[in-house]
Amino acid sequence: MKDLYNPEIIRHIITWSAIVLPVLCHGVVLTDLEGILMKKIIAVLCMVSIATLSGCTTFDPYTGEEKTTNTVKGAGIGAGTALVLSYFLNRDKSTSQRRKRMLRDAGIGAIVGGGAGYYMDTQEAKLRKQLRSTGVRVERDGDNINLIMPGNITFPSNGSSLKADFYSVLDSVALVMNEFDKTLVLVAGYTDSKGSEAHNQALSEKRARSVSAYLISRKVNSARFETTGFGERKPVADNATAQGRALNRRVELTLLPLTEEHDHALHGGQ
Repeated sequence: MKDLYNPEIIRHIITWSAIVLPVLCHGVVLTDLEGILMKKIIAVLCMVSIATLSGCTTFDPYTGEEKTTNTVKGAGIGAGTALVLSYFLNRDKSTSQRRKRMLRDAGIGAIVGGGAGYYMDTQEAKLRKQLRSTGVRVERDGDNINLIMPGNITFPSNGSSLKADFYSVLDSVALVMNEFDKTLVLVAGYTDSKGSEAHNQALSEKRARSVSAYLISRKVNSARFETTGFGERKPVADNATAQGRALNRRVELTLLPLTEEHDHALHGGQ
C-alpha cells in the first residue's frame, strides 16, 4: 500500500489525468452535471497529490528509516540554518553583488518555480547513500541540507590540515555537489572552548577553508562557496565534558537551494 502514496506515482496520475480526460471527452458535449463531476474528479486527484506530497511517510532506502518527504517546503527554519542565513544577510553589499555576478558568469541559475523541495530531496538521498558509515551526519532543515563533519575524523588534534583518510569522504560529497549545482554552500568551522577565544576563532576559519579548498579542487565551482568560522560560538554539546567538546569540534556544510526567492534575499534584492 505504501507504493500508492509514492509522490512519483501520484505525479504520474495527475499528469495522465490531465492528458487522458480531455482526450476522452473531446467532441463530447457534457451536461452540466457531467461537467461538474469531471471537475470534481480532477479536483480530488489534485487534493490527494497535495496531501501526499506534503505529509506522507516514505521508506528511505539508504538509512532504512521512515521519513517524511520534504518535497513541499518544510515548516520552519532551525537555529543552525538561521545562523547561516544571518551570516549571508549581514554581508556587505559589494560582497553580495560580486557573488551574484560570479554565479551568473558560471552559468548557475536559480531553481525554477516550486521545485526546490524535490531537488533537495533527491540530493539528500544521494548524499545519504554516499556518506553511509563515514561518520558524517546528514540533517535536513526545511529545504536546506546540513552535513556535520566531526573534528576527530576530519583533522588532527589542534590542526587544520585534512586527514588523508578523509579525502575519499569529501570526494563523495564533491560528486553529489557537482551533480546538484543549484545550491549555495556555506562551510563553517566550530571549536570547543579550550584555549583562547582568538585561537579558536582562527582555527575554525582555517579548518573551514581547508574543506572548501579541497572541494573546489574536486571541480566544485568556487562561486558557490562562502567560508567562515564561528569559533566557540554555537556549541551543540556541553564543553565541560570530553565527549561534549569532541562534538563541538566540527565543520558543517550547509547546502541552500538557489531559488529565485533566496537569490533575492541573499543578494539584498539587487
